[in-house]
Amino acid sequence: MTEDEAPEFFRSNHRAVLATRRRDDGVQMSPVVMCTDDDGTLMVSSRETAMKNRNLRRDPRGVLCVMNDRFFGEWAFAEGPVIVESLPGAMDSLVRYYRYVAGEHPDWDDYRAAMVREQRVILRMTVERVGPNRQG
Repeated sequence: MTEDEAPEFFRSNHRAVLATRRRDDGVQMSPVVMCTDDDGTLMVSSRETAMKNRNLRRDPRGVLCVMNDRFFGEWAFAEGPVIVESLPGAMDSLVRYYRYVAGEHPDWDDYRAAMVREQRVILRMTVERVGPNRQG
């Protein structure tokens, strides 16, 4: 996977595993759904209280392993700094996230209310490195 190929792969595939660092320097991993925003950053929706968010607020480094829908076959990783966008400022990003992953929502007011009720946040990764860039 070259740096030129990665953005299209990330736009076309949404299943991933996010790795963050725990307080004891161990790795915490979470299955997530991700998408690419207009500026090329990668977005994940999460809950404010999730451990991955606590980890990222303490140590903002993250790695996403993005897989195709079949699981086996093509995959790529992205790593870089991650910021946690909380509500109310995250609402526009949460709407874009839904659109990129699932299309139009039948009731945007209901969706927005659910995001507040669930204390949703957006995790936004600036991609600094992608791979794999060679085969073993």
